Amino acid sequence: MKLISWNVNGLRACLGKGFLDFFHETDADVVCLQETKMQPDQAELDLPGYQLFWNSAKKKGYSGTAIFTRIPPLAVTYGIGLAEYNGEGRVITAEFDGFFLVCCYTPNAQRGLARLPYRMEWEDEMRSYLKGLDGKKPVVLCGDLNVAHQEIDLKHPKANRGSAGFSDQEREKMTRLLDAGFTDTFRLLYPEAEGAYSWWSYMHRARENNVGWRLDYFIISQRLEGRVADSKILSHVMGSDHCPVELDLKEL
Repeated sequence: MKLISWNVNGLRACLGKGFLDFFHETDADVVCLQETKMQPDQAELDLPGYQLFWNSAKKKGYSGTAIFTRIPPLAVTYGIGLAEYNGEGRVITAEFDGFFLVCCYTPNAQRGLARLPYRMEWEDEMRSYLKGLDGKKPVVLCGDLNVAHQEIDLKHPKANRGSAGFSDQEREKMTRLLDAGFTDTFRLLYPEAEGAYSWWSYMHRARENNVGWRLDYFIISQRLEGRVADSKILSHVMGSDHCPVELDLKEL
């Protein structure tokens, strides 16, 4: 089973930059998108064989997630069960036979960590939500989680310490999630891989020089580790300031 996750930084813009070519070429079973920045009726998408599920933000042109799947889900839910977090379209959960798939676009702590208190509350509620799902069946969490967990996960850790996405508080919340019974699939397979980034600033030729951050993840319940065939960062795929990430699961 091939799963793809991609922060497209505006799906309508990405459609003009080769999204459909990538979509058809990758031939994934499920594609999860973040930062769609659109309502479902704002673009014509002809994807035969796929069911499309959208969670758009109330604010137009902001945030939003989507799941396109050719494996019919048993159920699909939106949000994490708390009304105060539902307006930004940040989470979709699809239940399949063997696991829950959670597509997530984590709130950014913003410049000067202005939104850090909200982010900290979100992290605690999200971890509780994931643990609740994990009590029923294994979980695959994917998306732009807006944190580089370790120093190896960004080009200039010392210069960026304390910045949004690399604050001690955000990194500690990721550690707590992993300690709660979850695994970062990329680091499971490639614990020492350097220069493995999924986001680059549009400034200063950052992508050309691979001055980036790893913000996009596939995180799984630990009991799924034996099913991981590969976890990839598709840095060659253009169309957004993020690149897609891929998880290949063995059928057991």
